[in-house]
Amino acid sequence: MITRFAPSPTGPLHLGHAYSAILAHDMAMVEGGDFLLRIEDIDQSRARPEWEAHIYEDLEWLGLWWPKPVMRQSERLDAYQERLQNLWKRQYLFRCTCSRRDVQEAASAPQEGTAPLIGPDGIIYPGTCRENRSFAIGPALPTDAALRLWMDRAATMAGEIHENGKVISFTETGHGPNGETGLIEFTAEEVIETIGDVVLARRDMGTSYHLSVVLDDAAQGITHVVRGEDLFEATKIHVILQRLFRLPTPTYHHHRLIRDGNGKRLAKRDDARALSKYRSDGATPNDIRRLVGLPAA
Repeated sequence: MITRFAPSPTGPLHLGHAYSAILAHDMAMVEGGDFLLRIEDIDQSRARPEWEAHIYEDLEWLGLWWPKPVMRQSERLDAYQERLQNLWKRQYLFRCTCSRRDVQEAASAPQEGTAPLIGPDGIIYPGTCRENRSFAIGPALPTDAALRLWMDRAATMAGEIHENGKVISFTETGHGPNGETGLIEFTAEEVIETIGDVVLARRDMGTSYHLSVVLDDAAQGITHVVRGEDLFEATKIHVILQRLFRLPTPTYHHHRLIRDGNGKRLAKRDDARALSKYRSDGATPNDIRRLVGLPAA
């Protein structure tokens, strides 16, 4: 078993991060496997070296160990570009110049006064720029706009090459937000309707979370992805990309989210629950384990 923890160096780690990291670490150790650390720093406008240093300090304080050096996404941009070029040549991408406001207005326009449909990436893209999937503009990968996955074609192809026919699936050993577990099956039609044409490369990054996480997990040989249940629906995007790239699909273990006293999920801006504050207040790693409902080391 090979698990991983992949934080972004954009703020302090909190109790929710601790829960996910410890859980992934303990699962691997029980099976005699490996726990890997990956730094997801593709958003260079927000990533900071000091936050990356704090990640190492917090995880070491928790008693976690991982092989070094760690994988850093900012050092893998060429790998992401190569795969994007592959998708572009195979006509799975289209150029999109829509702003977030454009998407919101277009998604709301057909049914004014009603809320637009929400997917894993927020408002489901209404297809404004989908006509740009015309590839007469040439083979070069565009760099002047975002690149979206043409989900209709991608999901349909993923279903056709899936071992079970047109039903796409992954194995879940944890649970989704509604208790989903075991063999999770979905169809191309479902993904087209509930997820839509997601962004695979942002103009200012040259990649996106969805593309990077799929390629990074494959590059590191991750066998079990441990992460919060808020990413359960996004897993369907990742499985489709794995099919398009002919990459293995890991087993997924989505877990509950750690929330505050009001039931709100923790965020990096919630400094009151930052691990560094607990540490400075005299807490021990086993205190953290107890707070998040995990057994002592």
